[in-house]
Amino acid sequence: MTDNGDRTMGRRTMISGAAATALVAAGYQAAPAYAGQTHGGGHGQKTVRLSVLGTTDLHGNVFNWDYFKNTEYDDSAHNDIGLAKISTLVTAARAEIAKDRHRPAPLLLDAGDTIQGTPLAYYYAKIEPITGGHVHPMAAAMNAIGYDAAALGNHEFNYGLDILRKFQRQLKFPLLGANAQDWTTGLPVFPPYVLKRVHVPGTGRPITVGILGLTNPGIAIWDKATVENKIKFGGIVELAKYWVPRVRRAGADVVIVSAHSGIDLSSSYGDALPVPENAAGPMAEQVPGIDAVLVGHAHQEIAERFVTNQQTGEQVVLVEPLKWGMRLAQIDLDLQQQRGRWKVVARHSQVLNANTVAADPKVVGLLQKDHDQVIGYVNSKIGTCTTAMSAATAPWEDTAALDFVNFVQADAVSKAIAGTPEATLPVLAIAAPFNRAAAIPAGDVSVRDVAGLYIFDNTLLAVKLTGAQVQEYLEFSAQYFKQVSGTGPFTPDQVTNAPTPTAPNGTPDYNYDIVGGLTKPLVYRIDIAKPVGSRITGLSYDGAPVAADQQFVVAVNNYRQSGGGNFPHISKAPVLYNQQVEIRQLMIDYVTATGSVDPAAFATTDWALVSNGAPIVVTA
Repeated sequence: MTDNGDRTMGRRTMISGAAATALVAAGYQAAPAYAGQTHGGGHGQKTVRLSVLGTTDLHGNVFNWDYFKNTEYDDSAHNDIGLAKISTLVTAARAEIAKDRHRPAPLLLDAGDTIQGTPLAYYYAKIEPITGGHVHPMAAAMNAIGYDAAALGNHEFNYGLDILRKFQRQLKFPLLGANAQDWTTGLPVFPPYVLKRVHVPGTGRPITVGILGLTNPGIAIWDKATVENKIKFGGIVELAKYWVPRVRRAGADVVIVSAHSGIDLSSSYGDALPVPENAAGPMAEQVPGIDAVLVGHAHQEIAERFVTNQQTGEQVVLVEPLKWGMRLAQIDLDLQQQRGRWKVVARHSQVLNANTVAADPKVVGLLQKDHDQVIGYVNSKIGTCTTAMSAATAPWEDTAALDFVNFVQADAVSKAIAGTPEATLPVLAIAAPFNRAAAIPAGDVSVRDVAGLYIFDNTLLAVKLTGAQVQEYLEFSAQYFKQVSGTGPFTPDQVTNAPTPTAPNGTPDYNYDIVGGLTKPLVYRIDIAKPVGSRITGLSYDGAPVAADQQFVVAVNNYRQSGGGNFPHISKAPVLYNQQVEIRQLMIDYVTATGSVDPAAFATTDWALVSNGAPIVVTA
């Protein structure tokens, strides 16, 4: 058990005015004071407000910087990102809370996905790995800001257990994962929870806050090669039912769950696992004893949602503060002493916008050298390109940019299976349009140009599929498109990102796959006037219709092969190649080795959208 203390009180007089201004600009609104009646306390009993601040899905962002564009980050909503700005908001919130001498100091939590997602994170995992002694930039920043606990995210496992364990050791706060369990014993291999004793000014009794961390069961699929036979992952609801009562029995007055799992029930992996991917809402409904949930994983902004527990009738407040440090969550819990213990009597939450504040100079100064090192790396020239390639239209038309990804994947697999019985089979490759903003320019090509085209740290595998399975795979992929009538012109959002039962907010671009051939074309049309399941027409390879029993070697990334997206057949197909080589690095290596990228060598138009056989026009 640790003591939260009053570590922020000393700066109160210096920054309190600026703090209030910063919070108002960020969208802060004071929660109403509790005015209810307790069971036996009556009106007038003292109420204490405890605040809990939170972030999630930081994904390696410290600075408000887009490494792929080599400029400050910006998007259509003009969000800002990074822990340096979060630090300013945290400092302001602590200072404002400290102005009330009767309030305890706030806690600061994170809900996971911390060490993957930017070239900054990649560099210190792969180029200059932290296992060599360097402190991970995210660890350095989070330690400086003063986090109290964090939950594991699924992307924490992307770089292997050695990197993850080193990161864990570098943190000055616990990394929690109650449902990350030893493969054999079932015991947690990370701390399941932590108790924080929070001093309450003017009272003789501190508030004991239990923080339970839960991570995403999908790790068993998405990072199978890392965790199989080592770590298994129980369900969010099931493990919360086991651990919440234990946290209460350990002395917790308040239980907060930091859960790397979205609120609304869904699973990208369908029934590949017996437990769902997103289950924070059902957990709050089904597990008694939870007061608040800091939600992660879904990359949604949810300022405040209340769920009523089915057994107790008590309300639980859930908040998700968007991704990459765009928002800081603030949960306010009002407590009263009842029968000698603190009890939560009211709950509120909100999110604060990081784009209204400046970066914290302390965090910037701490990590400027790391940042500059990575900028130098990603901007280093590795070759040239004869013709510019853009991924802007890749979700709805065949582009040289995605053909390049598929060519590199298929070429690597073809060379790897040389001399094997499958070497004579035709080779296909699968790629998704991860990043519409990606482009490789004509002329000089840098690491960041290539990395921008492939923004995930996926590794390459090869499996064997039949022609019938390829057809079914493409049909599944084609559910990404909305059904239309006529040939347009349509805007992109009229045809792409269709909602499905497992993606009710719309199918993300990364779950739409394009399939291409290496030495011969795989040709098909996607007729989106047709219903899902009967859209793929004219499927042929090398000019001949694909036979149901025809066999193909298929290059695919580890996320998809392990079940991510729940595409048919791919996760159960025979694996022919798996050397844990990153696809992005293969692309960088290709450009470095050849010195030049020529789209004429690999770019062909092999698939298209049609409506009842007629070409569709999509205008961005």
